[in-house]
Amino acid sequence: MSALTSVVVGAKAKHTATVFWLHGLGDSGAGWSFLAEELSGMFPHIKWVLPNAPMLPVTLNGGMKMPAWFDLTGLDRSIAANQDEKGMLSSMAAVNGLIRQEVDNGIPSDRIVVGGFSQGCVLSLLVGLTSEYKFGGVIGCSGWLALAEKFPSMASEANKKTPVLMCHGDSDPVVNYSFGKESAGVLEKLGYNIKFNTYPGLVHSASPKELSDIASFLKDHLPPVSA
Repeated sequence: MSALTSVVVGAKAKHTATVFWLHGLGDSGAGWSFLAEELSGMFPHIKWVLPNAPMLPVTLNGGMKMPAWFDLTGLDRSIAANQDEKGMLSSMAAVNGLIRQEVDNGIPSDRIVVGGFSQGCVLSLLVGLTSEYKFGGVIGCSGWLALAEKFPSMASEANKKTPVLMCHGDSDPVVNYSFGKESAGVLEKLGYNIKFNTYPGLVHSASPKELSDIASFLKDHLPPVSA
């Protein structure tokens, strides 16, 4: 896979932390630039990197190419049975490459948060919890834990105690709420430091309350660094 392009929203003050945010199926980094723009005033020290997924043929979409982190055959229980492990591993490697650049440019990995929505949530959990870099936190919205059977052997010691925030609307018609809740339960059983937030009536999107919870998480885990 060639290197990913990204939408970057720079820090407004001295850059001491970075958030990587991964979009959902058929979307782009620009589709989530509102998150960076809305929160950059509160967090002037944070740079936002919003990578664009590669164009892949998606079975769910009749095999047509669209921005996707991996192939999907369906969004029912079959998501656990027919997993595009190769696509996931390829996208994980590409995102890890971007993270490596950030660390090489002087941002300590514990000053990095990896987050995402839907397919991007799947990837943020995989990248965030299998990386050898110790992250400041991981955020997953309206998604699920993929490769759940293999995950325990893929997980890194470095992120066993990394705080994880999962968010899901209980009226999500696209990615069933129970998939998110069960995924959080799996991670909890494995000993992860996980907080699962339910948003009553929320469909497959973000809400002001969810954005406020993400802001609180960033405030706790990527606070400003005193000079």
